[in-house]
Amino acid sequence: MRLPSAPRPRSLAGQLFAMQAVLIAVVVAGYALFTYVSDRHQAEEAATRQATAVARSVADAPSVRAAIHTADPSKELQPYALQVMGHTEVDFITIMTPDGIRWTHPDRNQIGKHYLGHIEAARRGDTFSETYKGTLGYSVRTVTPVKENGRVIGLVSAGIKVEAISQRVQEQVTALLGVAASALLLGALGTYVINARLRRHTHGMNAAELSHMHDYHQAALHAVREGLLMLDGQYRVALINDGGRELLGVGPEGEVVGRSVAELGLPAPLTGALLASEPRVDEVHLTADRVLVVNTSPVSGGERRGTVVTLRDVTELQSLMGELDSERGFTQALRSQAHEAANRLHTVVSLIELGRAEEAVDFATAELELAQALTDQVVAAVSEPVLAALLLGKTAQANERGVELVVSDESRLDDGLLPESLSARDLVTILGNLIDNAVDAAQGTVRARVTVTAYAESAELVMRVTDTGAGVDPAHAELVFQRGFSTKPAGPGGRGLGLALVRQAVVRLDGTLTVTEAPEGGAVFEVRLPLRASSTGGGAG
Repeated sequence: MRLPSAPRPRSLAGQLFAMQAVLIAVVVAGYALFTYVSDRHQAEEAATRQATAVARSVADAPSVRAAIHTADPSKELQPYALQVMGHTEVDFITIMTPDGIRWTHPDRNQIGKHYLGHIEAARRGDTFSETYKGTLGYSVRTVTPVKENGRVIGLVSAGIKVEAISQRVQEQVTALLGVAASALLLGALGTYVINARLRRHTHGMNAAELSHMHDYHQAALHAVREGLLMLDGQYRVALINDGGRELLGVGPEGEVVGRSVAELGLPAPLTGALLASEPRVDEVHLTADRVLVVNTSPVSGGERRGTVVTLRDVTELQSLMGELDSERGFTQALRSQAHEAANRLHTVVSLIELGRAEEAVDFATAELELAQALTDQVVAAVSEPVLAALLLGKTAQANERGVELVVSDESRLDDGLLPESLSARDLVTILGNLIDNAVDAAQGTVRARVTVTAYAESAELVMRVTDTGAGVDPAHAELVFQRGFSTKPAGPGGRGLGLALVRQAVVRLDGTLTVTEAPEGGAVFEVRLPLRASSTGGGAG
């Protein structure tokens, strides 16, 4: 049996809509109540002022004083009072004796009877107002004296029924409630539209779900070892995780978020990739000491909202790939040498079979002396084992491609001369890539040759590689060291990364890298590295 699931909490947009609707209703109701009370008070004050004005006007009328002195005051005062009532919109005008006996009343049956209400203050000569229940019900009334020569000869009371006042206020409140209802409807409609938009932005999630998503987001952000960078529509950093800050070599998150990509001090090619509007897929870029694979993807949703950037550190992988390429080259060279050795062995065997043993010995001895001479030449010039092995392997590779690789006579590097700051991996990266670049340039020329020079001078390690290729255009002297620049067709693995890796390693080791034109044509690449610990602590390839 399937148990019923608990009701899903209302979404954040729904909660906001309900809260705003209630708030608008409370405000409108409160305003309506306040207006009702205020309007009623103002209506009562207006009725009091009106009754007072009418009562005083009647009391000051000469005809009223004259009628009071007649034998039958009611005969003249009653029609006069009814006429004034019709013109002034009061509910009653009562003219009476100082003792309160009525001379006039809207109901003729009440004439001659005693006035219902207070008259003491008026008998003393004062005008006063009150709310009192008389023969017509509750009314707001004013009583004022009729004076002659300073003596009170009569009293006048004018009043407006409370019922009439309430009816006036009710008409005003009815109109107010109509306006309030319209305001509530309009506010509710606006709130619904705003919250519908909010619901789309929050995907209908409630506050608890948004809070959980934020917690998961933060945990995932800092758990991912790859670099993650999010840029807004103006290419400002909106978010960066710990891996991204480490790979890009930037400061704390608080100092980076909100800054433009162009202000982070990144290499120009990498900055250009991050600022590009089109996506970038598995692009290799170099920072000061790392090789990064960069992927960018725009945030979908109509207008440009930003870019998501992922960064993957392939520094070690790139170094291993370089070593693998070298090993593959060594293997191909050994395979070629094995083939040549087999041909030479067949030649020796054939000479022996022909009975020409002395010529076989001479041929074999000459081949051995040639191979040994090459090894002796390299080891004599560069006894440092890693560089010596590299040069021997690169010599075999160059020969396989029809390029002569020689070590110049001025080369001299003794074993143990290089400090620990110059790691074998960095030296292989620098010299190996320079030789590969030179062999590529020299291959196919009339006198294909690459000359390698390596020596120590004035606390510096100098490595110079000269080729007989087409040389480097002076306009491209700086561009050749940027990632992606190459004058050769791109291969399966891409071109233009070797010299960029060379410059990265040289800069990390506080060295210098230059390219000039060779005297006999071609290019000369020269690296100078200090024979001391570098300020950045090199050694990581």
